[in-house]
Amino acid sequence: MGVTRRGERWELQLKGSGKTPYSRNGDGRAVLRSSVREFLCSEAMHYLGIPTSRAASLVVSDDDVWRDQFYNGNIKKERGAIVLRLAKSWFRIGSLEILAHSGELDLLRRLLDFIIQEHFPSIAMNDSNRYLEFFSTVMSETANLISLWMSVGFAHGVCNTDNFSLLSITIDYGPFGFMESYDPNFVPNTSDDERRYKIGNQASVGLFNLSKLLQALKPLLDPRQKQLASQILEGYGEHYYSRFTELFKTKLGLLGEKENDNYLIAFLLKIMEDTKADFTMTFRELSEITADQLKELHIPEEFWALQDLGKHKLFSEWVTMYLLRLKSNNNDSDAKRRTRMATVNPRYILRNWMAESAVQKANLNDFSEVQLLEQVLQHPFQRQEAAERAGYSLRPPAWAKHLKVSCSS
Repeated sequence: MGVTRRGERWELQLKGSGKTPYSRNGDGRAVLRSSVREFLCSEAMHYLGIPTSRAASLVVSDDDVWRDQFYNGNIKKERGAIVLRLAKSWFRIGSLEILAHSGELDLLRRLLDFIIQEHFPSIAMNDSNRYLEFFSTVMSETANLISLWMSVGFAHGVCNTDNFSLLSITIDYGPFGFMESYDPNFVPNTSDDERRYKIGNQASVGLFNLSKLLQALKPLLDPRQKQLASQILEGYGEHYYSRFTELFKTKLGLLGEKENDNYLIAFLLKIMEDTKADFTMTFRELSEITADQLKELHIPEEFWALQDLGKHKLFSEWVTMYLLRLKSNNNDSDAKRRTRMATVNPRYILRNWMAESAVQKANLNDFSEVQLLEQVLQHPFQRQEAAERAGYSLRPPAWAKHLKVSCSS
């Protein structure tokens, strides 16, 4: 546990430092490859405004670590590393689930009261409905977190109950990936043959995990509270959809409420899917292109994602709808719209090829690209010359299509 100058308390955790009582059959080590990825992505997510654990430091170990990266029997020696990571709490849905499953109800109640007292100050400890309040808060914040993931095209990769924080922050960066071409079936984890955690499934997986949390809480609830908790869970879908819509309206620069807004968003996503348009740069380029350029369907060459989108036969129809909707924004101008959109649509994300390039150099003791990415990703919404020179906003290189990521750390 560490305390900052502002009085904030953070729980410190070393990932890759060796065996602990919880290592089971593992060696407790981590490889440089996965450590660089976690270090960079947790910081990138923070600067994108998404609740997350943080990375304080990355230290290369002298120990050799043996790993079967793709679980195909090809064991290789890799460089070890240790990440010092921080979070307000590392308690997960699984932390409660395991106690309920083993019948340790007194310990479950004590742990739950501790978590509420430490991390949910709005819930009164003498409130007989405090577990209901806790569940309602976790439900809405989980829906919010997954909506935020979707708004930047982030796929976690392993969304089980042990990787879902009770504080609804992003934790345990393993086989994550930022989606490039828009595809609801995008899976970052090469080990996920069943596509269980594909990006389009994340909201449903959130609901499944919350149902497991409710199951763990039920022994502590009376019959009336159990019924109310089930009703709270039923509200998850509406809460998620409402937040998702709100975020995507903001990404498109829409102000106020119009009945066709949901259709406008869904229409865009469908033509993005059909044309395999780049998710991040489509929204970013819509933030940079003028309404006049769109109206004339004049897409300058540097707007490569919009040029891909423009190949769709319904693109002009969507543009007409979009421009008409923008006209209904009160007290708005095209310059204001573009400025507003540029603050929510990043120009730079941690694409797999960028992380891989940094990892390859780090394996040779060259941490220059890790340091460059760390700097660039602290300002993802601002155009940066160093990032432009490195090609971070260009079409991903051809070799990036063949990159694979697994759970192996």
